[in-house]
Amino acid sequence: MRFFLLFAGAAAVFAAPLFAQDFGFGFDDDGGNGGGAKNSASARAGGVEIGGEVSAALLGYGEDFSEGASHVRFGDIFSGKLNFSASTSAADGVLKFKFKPDAVPTGAADVIDEGYIRLYFGNVDVEAGLRKLTWGKADSFGPLDVVNPLDSEAVFTEMADNTDLTGVRIARPLVHISARLGQFSKLEGLFIPNFEPHRIAETGRWAPAQFALLSNPAMSVAVVQPNISTLEYAQAGARFTTTLGSSDLGFQYYYGRLNEPAVAIGIDTSTYQVTATFLYNPYHQIGVDYAQVIYDFNTRAEFAANITEDAAGDDGAVYNPSIAWSLGFDRDLFAGINLNFQINETIRLKNDETGSADFAAILTGADFFDIEGGKDATSTRVTASLSKKFLRDELEARAALVWDIEDKDCLVMPALIWTKGDVRLACSGGIFAGEESGQLGQYRKNNFVKLSAGYMF
Repeated sequence: MRFFLLFAGAAAVFAAPLFAQDFGFGFDDDGGNGGGAKNSASARAGGVEIGGEVSAALLGYGEDFSEGASHVRFGDIFSGKLNFSASTSAADGVLKFKFKPDAVPTGAADVIDEGYIRLYFGNVDVEAGLRKLTWGKADSFGPLDVVNPLDSEAVFTEMADNTDLTGVRIARPLVHISARLGQFSKLEGLFIPNFEPHRIAETGRWAPAQFALLSNPAMSVAVVQPNISTLEYAQAGARFTTTLGSSDLGFQYYYGRLNEPAVAIGIDTSTYQVTATFLYNPYHQIGVDYAQVIYDFNTRAEFAANITEDAAGDDGAVYNPSIAWSLGFDRDLFAGINLNFQINETIRLKNDETGSADFAAILTGADFFDIEGGKDATSTRVTASLSKKFLRDELEARAALVWDIEDKDCLVMPALIWTKGDVRLACSGGIFAGEESGQLGQYRKNNFVKLSAGYMF
């Protein structure tokens, strides 16, 4: 059944021309930073448009400062982007490079931010290459935003002074076709030939607490990783968007893999050798989204049903089925203050059938290991931002909050940003608080301050 769905998705993508003549606080239903976006300072040479960004940042952590200058490391300050694009009436070509000296490239996607060609066939556009594509209408990583995984190690420090988080998305090799149906409707098809999960640090300050168990020297843990580069891990999807009256609606289907790994634990009781096999569970997603201006509230909502292979909820190596939703809005309040608010919730189904995450119970045979063992059935996150501009809108003061309700933890991010023309200066920070066992609270030692400067050209 899985290969039939993949074949059908691929067939829909390639056959479309035969039948035709996206915690950023901003969304783009056409796919985020498309190749058509060009800034005013770009230069043209031989039909090729060149643009980019040169930036510098000092990022320091409170824990290091408290231990003295000998423990403070800012790393390489410089980073940059260089973008090339060329256009004709029949096609666009886009190539975007990213440079960061302290990063060790492990593949093309670590140097090439995006690289793709877009072909025009009347009302049909065909894109192929490395692409960042936003689906859904939520501002801050909604449940329908499933195409590109995230570099989770960089999310919080980027979120501190950026409203556009395109930089933390990982481009994927894909074929994407969109067909315009009349003035207000569009049908999209998508095929991705392999898989990449969220990038999650296994060591260092941004490694989640769960990884500490795997690196515990008191235990002998052998980690087994699957080969996710084969066609077995291919993904496909379809999306239809339209406008009815004053409402924007979207409907989508996606077959893919969950971006967070599940783990199957095996234990040799004679040697106490533990084997942790990482698994990326397949799932089907059916979703709908909605956007409308209601009494000056720019309102957005998404709903998704995520159907995994653990319908009974008792397979510890497979995530349970779930439903997820988000609701958000932005609105000018008073005195030039703007509020952007979003709430996301995931509800795990069959939660009472899950096993345990307690190794003592597993070793004694009292229970079976479950990746979701001991967790709440719901996970609710609130993301909010208050901002106000001064000095002819060149200076912006902003305060953002990320709050995980069940985990009883939060992240507070104040920022002061000055923008004049193509130059941008920012001073920002992040303060983690709450329960240390929570997704945010576990980073309480990672409170940071960031100074950055950038020039767009």
